[in-house]
Amino acid sequence: MDLRKTDPEFVERLEYFIKEDVLKEEGQTLEDRTRWMAILAALLGCQGQALYKEVLSQALAGGLKPEEVKEIVYQAVDYLGLGRVYPFLEATNAVFEAQGISLPLKPMATTTAEDRLEKGIAAQVEIFGEGMQEAWKASHINRWLAANCFGDYYTRKGLDLSEREMITFCFIAAQGGCEPQLTAHAKGNMNMGNDAAFLKRVISQCVPYLGYPRSLNALACVDKAAE
Repeated sequence: MDLRKTDPEFVERLEYFIKEDVLKEEGQTLEDRTRWMAILAALLGCQGQALYKEVLSQALAGGLKPEEVKEIVYQAVDYLGLGRVYPFLEATNAVFEAQGISLPLKPMATTTAEDRLEKGIAAQVEIFGEGMQEAWKASHINRWLAANCFGDYYTRKGLDLSEREMITFCFIAAQGGCEPQLTAHAKGNMNMGNDAAFLKRVISQCVPYLGYPRSLNALACVDKAAE
C-alpha cells in the first residue's frame, strides 16, 4: 500500500519530523551506520516488522553490512525472546535473498561449547565490572545468561562490545516495561564508552519508532544510570 496516496497528510508531517527535526537537531545526530543499527534494534524491540523490512533495505543501501544486520537479529533473541525475533530473522533472509546476498553468511562464532561460559563471564566482567565474576552462580538462569547471552552472542565477531551494548539498550527501551534492566544497560554502555550524551542521541534518533512514552522513560533511565 502506498501511504503517499492513501494518507498524504500523515506522510507529509511524518517525513518532515524525521528528515527535518530528528535528522537535523543540533547535537542529537549520529553517524549513519550507528543510526541504522539503533533504528533496526528499536524496530525489533517494538515489533515493527513491516517497517523493519523497509528500513533494512535503506540501511543496506546506506552501507550497513549484512553480517552486522545478522548480529543485531541474533542478539535480539536473548532480550526479546525467540517468539518475537523469529519473524524478523525470516524477514531479514527474505530481504537478503531479494538483494542477491548469499546465505548463509560466513561463521562469526568465537566460542565453543567448552569455553562459552568462561568467555561469557569475561565479557560480563568487561562490561559491568568485577562484581560479575561470581554472578553466574546465583541460579541456573544466571548461568545461562553468562554462557548463552554473553558467551554465545556477545563474543561473536561483527560487532564490538560497545556496539552490542548500544543495540541491547535499544532492544530494551523499545519493548518497554524493563526499566531496571534498561538502567543497568545504560550503565553498561557508559562503562564501554557510550556516555549519557551518546545514549540520548541514540534515543533521539529512535523517537519516531518508539513513541514519546518509551523515549522519555529511556531518557530517565540514562539520567539515573549517570547519577
